[in-house]
Amino acid sequence: MKSSFLASHQNHILLHFIVVLFGLTGILGKLIDIDSYLLVWARIGIAVIGIGIYLAFTKTNLTVNKSLIPKLTFAGILIGLHWITFFEAIKISNVSVALATFSSSTLFTALLDPIYNKRKIIIYEVVLGLIIILAILMIFNLDLSYKKGILMSLFSSFLASWFTVLNGKFSKVAPAKIISFYELTTAFLLLSIGLFFVDFSQLTTLNFIQINYLLVLGLLCTSFAFIASVAVMKTISAYTVTISVNLEPIYSIILAIIIWPKTEVMPPLFYFSFGIILLCLFFNAYLKKRQKI
Repeated sequence: MKSSFLASHQNHILLHFIVVLFGLTGILGKLIDIDSYLLVWARIGIAVIGIGIYLAFTKTNLTVNKSLIPKLTFAGILIGLHWITFFEAIKISNVSVALATFSSSTLFTALLDPIYNKRKIIIYEVVLGLIIILAILMIFNLDLSYKKGILMSLFSSFLASWFTVLNGKFSKVAPAKIISFYELTTAFLLLSIGLFFVDFSQLTTLNFIQINYLLVLGLLCTSFAFIASVAVMKTISAYTVTISVNLEPIYSIILAIIIWPKTEVMPPLFYFSFGIILLCLFFNAYLKKRQKI
């Protein structure tokens, strides 16, 4: 009975495991005590190796149209900058504030997607996005000490929305795993140039536990999570995936409160504002389900 249940729901279970891994990203970013730039460089490097091994094992053809390469290069730059600003937002504020603010990507996507895909702006997306921004402003006024982290997370969410919209277009002409491999490789090579201007010796200060955290971040939370997310979308609807991914900040904030109760427990107004954000995210997914967008 149990084995039958697991067999019929294994992709849904895997999906939620993936979302938990996404949620761990912010937690691990705070636990690994190195500069955000070095953290992203190491994460991407490990992820590229992981995905590269997978592509080699599956004998995937990496050929892409030459005209796509500069576009993938640009997207790779956006990904690198997104991760740097995301981890920096966590380090200068906290996990809860950074992830709540990151939900503003809904508004940015609503504005960017019509530009790139030449479609009309969906009014309810913009309205929900603006409500989310207002909720973030409530958090912003809650404690000005989080101001820099909130602004950094806003910029990070804009970058994330930008390369997500671009990847939506790229996915129509090339497999997602190949797109990600090229983008992450580009980001890694470009970030490697910047190592001449940062304190590379920070990596030598990592202890055994933090090195393991870094491996989990690069292999599990990036390489495996990406490959598995592509696999589950073959059998699970986009609506279910969207709803599940919206649970990511909840998982992250709960984990953060358990690990750092002194710094992550926020005033009631924060959770009220965060509740408004979550309602907007789930309502957006519900409307898309009804309209089959």
